[in-house]
Amino acid sequence: MYPESCLPNKSRSSTSFLTSTASTFLQVSSTCCLDETVKNRSKKSSKKTNPSSSSSSSSSSSKLPPVCYEIITLKTKKKKKMAADIFPRKKPANSSSTTIQQYHQQNLSNNNLIPAPNWQGLYPTIRERNAVMFNNDLMADVHFVVGPPGGTQRLPGHKYVLAVGSSVFHAMFYGELAEDKDEIRIPDVDPAAFLAMLKYIYCDEIDLAADTVLATLYAAKKYIVPHLARACVNFLETSLSAKNACVLLSQSCLFEEPDLTQRCWEVIDAQAELALKSEGFCDIDFQTLESILRRETLNAKEIVVFEAALNWAEVECQRQDLALSIENKRKVLGKALYLIRIPTMALDDFANGAAQSGVLTLNETNDIFLWYTAAKKPELQFVSKARKGLVPQRCHRFQSCAYRSNQWRYRGRCDSIQFAVDKRVFIAGFGLYGSSCGSAEYSAKIELKRQGVVLGQNLSKYFSDGSSNTFPVWFEYPVQIEPDTFYTASVILDGNELSYFGQEGMTEVQCGKVTVQFQCSSDSTNGTGVQGGQIPELIFYA
Repeated sequence: MYPESCLPNKSRSSTSFLTSTASTFLQVSSTCCLDETVKNRSKKSSKKTNPSSSSSSSSSSSKLPPVCYEIITLKTKKKKKMAADIFPRKKPANSSSTTIQQYHQQNLSNNNLIPAPNWQGLYPTIRERNAVMFNNDLMADVHFVVGPPGGTQRLPGHKYVLAVGSSVFHAMFYGELAEDKDEIRIPDVDPAAFLAMLKYIYCDEIDLAADTVLATLYAAKKYIVPHLARACVNFLETSLSAKNACVLLSQSCLFEEPDLTQRCWEVIDAQAELALKSEGFCDIDFQTLESILRRETLNAKEIVVFEAALNWAEVECQRQDLALSIENKRKVLGKALYLIRIPTMALDDFANGAAQSGVLTLNETNDIFLWYTAAKKPELQFVSKARKGLVPQRCHRFQSCAYRSNQWRYRGRCDSIQFAVDKRVFIAGFGLYGSSCGSAEYSAKIELKRQGVVLGQNLSKYFSDGSSNTFPVWFEYPVQIEPDTFYTASVILDGNELSYFGQEGMTEVQCGKVTVQFQCSSDSTNGTGVQGGQIPELIFYA
């Protein structure tokens, strides 16, 4: 196996490899230098030479003139035509050629066929010709045995192509510590991920999948292929959700990707309860568990945090081949147990949950009960200060509100508006107008959709005091909103009393660092639009 000293260290900074090199272009010009004197000399010398030896060389030496090479700098004003521009690609006949897509398909399984005669002539660019060599045994001068024992795959490679695509491969094959081996074992890389990296090096194509993108990122980091690594990070950021945020947080710290780490924290903070209840939370390492339990801005009830920690402890016992007992759960949690802010729970949550879990000792349970009830509170090892959580922001889209004797009535009809944001946010709920005729109670069904797909909904009641203030109605969990896409916010109100309604609506509102655009929705059947109506506020975390 190649010496580890030439491979990148996992803990090394990922930004060190983001360097670029300047390239220069040279033009070779040839000049004929043949004159009559040279012709005569070549004729005389050919007569003196042995006939047997001159038969193979005289024809070439007498016909080809000496070539003078001059290296000059190419001017940058004129754009140089590429091969594909000079020789437009023609579709080859079906009977005598194979398309580049067919080569890709057959090479993915390393089921290589002998290329057609003169296959090089089928492809006008070096990129397409290199792509034919992807995972192809033809002219391969090295092989890789990739994957852990029992799950290996033998893949062919071409040293020159690999060295051009990766500085690690260059050091491996042409550096001072290069080893002349025909077969190299790589047990720490997934075969599918290694193939994805090879496809990028050979074909200049990025082919990522959700189930292999992390392994591909690891391979790209190990062999210092920075553009592929960046593509993997972008893929992870766009597919980030509460279900995978905790796992990606752990991996982003391992791969030293601070931007991805920050994105993970945004999702975990805003959708904390969903993230803590996800299966991915149980797969994180102990260090990541501690960082989440320490999080001041975690937007979740403390009983949810406690239950999530116990779920993690149960899975960790299985990973360590320990019996599923209360003692072992507390053992694997260690000091992280005291990062759970049990004294800040609601008394009912503590009495019916944490106090009966068996994880706490009898003394700890008694001291926490005294903390709730006694005037002189005992000292606790647990953090007793509540988390700050997130402060919701409110985007108000009307400049004024009003009421009339015959408006705004609700008889089961839908009030709806469409909106889009320029940054990712998390909609927590809507602010709604209340009664204009004194105090009243309304039943509200709120809903959030994207292209007809329901992303979140909730049915609840709210009480209005007769003022023109807005009253919040919340979703069960905040809903993640992607930028530059229109979403539909809807509400169906049921109440006998007339309510206030908004006027002088704005099509664009700047709320902190987030810009929100509004447009009318075809779902609205009760009169709400951009200029007036209900749903005066969007409540969100950013």
